[in-house]
Amino acid sequence: MKETDHSDISLLKEIAELLNEETEVKPMLQLAMKKLLDGTNFETGWIFFIKDRRRHELIAHENLPDTLAQDSCRYLCKGGCWCLSKYHNNELEKASNIIECQRIDLANKNLEQQISNITHHATVPLQSGDEKFGLLNVASPNTVRFSDDDLALLESVAFQLGSAIKRILLTKQEQEMALVQERNRLARDLHDSVNQLLFSVTLTSRAGAEMSDEPLIKETFTEIQSLTQEALTEMRALIWQLRPKGLESGLLEAIKGYADMLGLHLDLKVSGVLQFSSKIEESLFRIAQEALNNIRKHSGTKDAQMILRVTQSDILLVIKDEGRGFSFDPAIALPSMGLQSMRDRTEALGGKIDWVSDIGKGTEILIRMPY
Repeated sequence: MKETDHSDISLLKEIAELLNEETEVKPMLQLAMKKLLDGTNFETGWIFFIKDRRRHELIAHENLPDTLAQDSCRYLCKGGCWCLSKYHNNELEKASNIIECQRIDLANKNLEQQISNITHHATVPLQSGDEKFGLLNVASPNTVRFSDDDLALLESVAFQLGSAIKRILLTKQEQEMALVQERNRLARDLHDSVNQLLFSVTLTSRAGAEMSDEPLIKETFTEIQSLTQEALTEMRALIWQLRPKGLESGLLEAIKGYADMLGLHLDLKVSGVLQFSSKIEESLFRIAQEALNNIRKHSGTKDAQMILRVTQSDILLVIKDEGRGFSFDPAIALPSMGLQSMRDRTEALGGKIDWVSDIGKGTEILIRMPY
């Protein structure tokens, strides 16, 4: 075991200073884990974020033995265990010794020709008030039980981590609200100024075409009217992107409304229960927006199909058309910022996006993300 280089108070002070400087959850937890291990007799540690009974995420780990690190931390990422079960049943309220760990046991049995001296671990929930985020687990070689002092220190660190996680999440929520408010302001400004001016130009050019008997002048006014109407449609689409109407009535209504606004006929097929977080819902809407915009601008068709299927583990979104299609090499950069935006939004939620398209054969977009 390592000798403790700092007093508990000094260590907690160092961790608190570190937490106050960080603004992203994952890097913060990784650095805090390293600081904890460097300043105590704990040898290794890992942190789970827990969403529900079906899903937990290994969000940070430090100095894992080969048994736990094998196969990309397979035994930590998959399956259930005692500490997760106790967590879900609200039976884990403070730092506790885990007498038998199914994950460590399975990992030790499945690494050939090597036996780990890590067999047990301690666990403590990460929470702030009544809001729970996950578990902090630590272990040491040849240690089956940690002292009350070790567990008390672990609880203090967990309290610090829970408070820091809550602070970062609240800060991000405030930033998102500020961004929404700014989008709404821009949308109102565009609607009240540029949108109204374009509408006035459309009416004026129509009147000019009707008043003139000169073919060339009439043709010019008609062309102005057509271009202005196109600009008006683009402006309305931009306003929708800034402030999506209909999301308060649900994702499907918002997508249908946007397709109608673009003049597209959308064949929509849905299966599964649609109960998305606001972040996933807006991301799906933005992705659908971009896909429908591309269909209107580039496909040469007014018909589109969308399939949304939700299972217990993932979300599948398919958007396709039978238009002119396009050709691209997936190994190089995407041909437009719109397609790159769709990829970025999908990957930000841990998903994957693929395009199937060719000249004259339409386009199909396939998006799969965890649920």
